[in-house]
Amino acid sequence: MVRGKTQMKRIENATSRQVTFSKRRNGLLKKAFELSVLCDAEVALIIFSPRGKLYEFASSSMQESIERYRRHTKHVNPTTFRSVEQNMQHLKQEAENMMKKIDLLEAAKRKFLGEGLGACSIEELQRIEQQLERSLSNVRARKVQVFKEQIEQLKEKEKALLDENAKLTENARLSEKHDIHLQPATKNQNVNQPQCNAESSSSSDVETELFIGLPDTRARHISHHV
Repeated sequence: MVRGKTQMKRIENATSRQVTFSKRRNGLLKKAFELSVLCDAEVALIIFSPRGKLYEFASSSMQESIERYRRHTKHVNPTTFRSVEQNMQHLKQEAENMMKKIDLLEAAKRKFLGEGLGACSIEELQRIEQQLERSLSNVRARKVQVFKEQIEQLKEKEKALLDENAKLTENARLSEKHDIHLQPATKNQNVNQPQCNAESSSSSDVETELFIGLPDTRARHISHHV
């Protein structure tokens, strides 16, 4: 659950005021202690409750810290104090103005969301309506622009895909044409191959006969066969 923003003004309920004082007092004392330990600083804190009860914290000695403060402020020009006080008042006024502006902006935001319109006059309602119409017109214009940008991107993707498809088709056509040119040469090689085989077989048909004996006997043997 989101906590609401605390308004910087006096809490009217006495019980809530006392509870808030106790919680924030303890937190302030804890922060003072942490500051003195972590930063090795001399810290002195004095708090009086709404009922006049004293709460204090001192990292060393409260009396020594007060004396040190007096010695330090003794040599300071009073004009400096007035300047610091004026500066604080100016900052406080600016903070109040900023809080008022924030409240006005939050109220306007609720009205634009359709909340808290019961106290609005007819003129204020008309201004809110006109502002909403201008805002709606801007939203629609931006929506149309986004649609156009998306359509252009899709067209570019489509063109790229068509170009890629055309390249693939051309490569396939060239590959098919190359295969057709290679087929006649293969057929010629297949036709010439049987003829070469026949010539080689005819040239290899040589009659041979083995004869063992004297040369004269071989001559008579050959003439006998002829």
